[in-house]
Amino acid sequence: MVFVSAKKIKGTTRYYLEKSVRLPNGKIRKFSIYLKDYSPNGGYSGMENYNMLLNSKIHKGLVEFAPAHYKKSALFNAELLKRLEEIKLGYKGILKKITKKQLQDIIDRFTVNFTYESNAIEGSSLTLKDVALILHEKKVAEAKDLREIYETLNTREAMDLVFNNKLRINEKDIIKLHRIIVKNTGVAYGYKSLPNFIMGRNLKTALPESVGKEMRRLIKWYHENENTHPLQRASIFHGRFEKIHPFDDGNGRVGRLLINIILVNNHYPPLIIRKTQRISYFACLEAFDKGYEDKLHRFLVEKYKKTYEKFFKIYVKYI
Repeated sequence: MVFVSAKKIKGTTRYYLEKSVRLPNGKIRKFSIYLKDYSPNGGYSGMENYNMLLNSKIHKGLVEFAPAHYKKSALFNAELLKRLEEIKLGYKGILKKITKKQLQDIIDRFTVNFTYESNAIEGSSLTLKDVALILHEKKVAEAKDLREIYETLNTREAMDLVFNNKLRINEKDIIKLHRIIVKNTGVAYGYKSLPNFIMGRNLKTALPESVGKEMRRLIKWYHENENTHPLQRASIFHGRFEKIHPFDDGNGRVGRLLINIILVNNHYPPLIIRKTQRISYFACLEAFDKGYEDKLHRFLVEKYKKTYEKFFKIYVKYI
């Protein structure tokens, strides 16, 4: 909330336009702008300009907070951290600008796109039009696989929880997410009871008896590294989660939802990995398995930027 405060300095009362803002680390910082020639007893024609100046100062302060707070690396340098924050603030501005109806529309459109692309990465035969019909009109084209239809409906249920900020990075919610994703598909939910493997990758996933321990270790790492940027944490978490491969089936779909849970929980826009990038995506995960994490980081940074530019900004342009 913006307010005017009075301060006495060397016997002179000076007035400031102020606003307290919560920083990403949870601390409150007060931003202020000196109001020249302000009188509390009369109208003040310059207030609109000072509001703009204050908002600009807040914007700059929040952008500059990132490189001062988050751990930097060769990739996640000061320049990139600032750019990621610029996008975060742009997304926040979009959400403030649109109506409640438009917000629901953008969530619906994102969900259709995310669901189609995520399921297509796993080999689903449903087209984008099929997914839109299933989610918006509850219609199903003939001769479509029933499991694919349920996977689509399940992802919609999961995305509703993501956008409503109802899921956290903890063991209970991750298993809950898996239960939603595999509902009515014939797949048992919860951690795997038999060893599994990843098609096309020479990788030993966690043994069933080790999954609980490995997942708890991963979740502990996530919460102990809050000074790592949320997008970088999401990337590392995703890579390690897919290496553990904790479920009999649904690991990819759950893993991509977890990326967006981390982003949305930290007030960043969610991202979409397109089926056209399937080969590159799997190559990045394979490189991650071998210890080359930056390849996956770069891939997800690109998807984060592109989703914002090509989806959220485009939406606002045409409303």
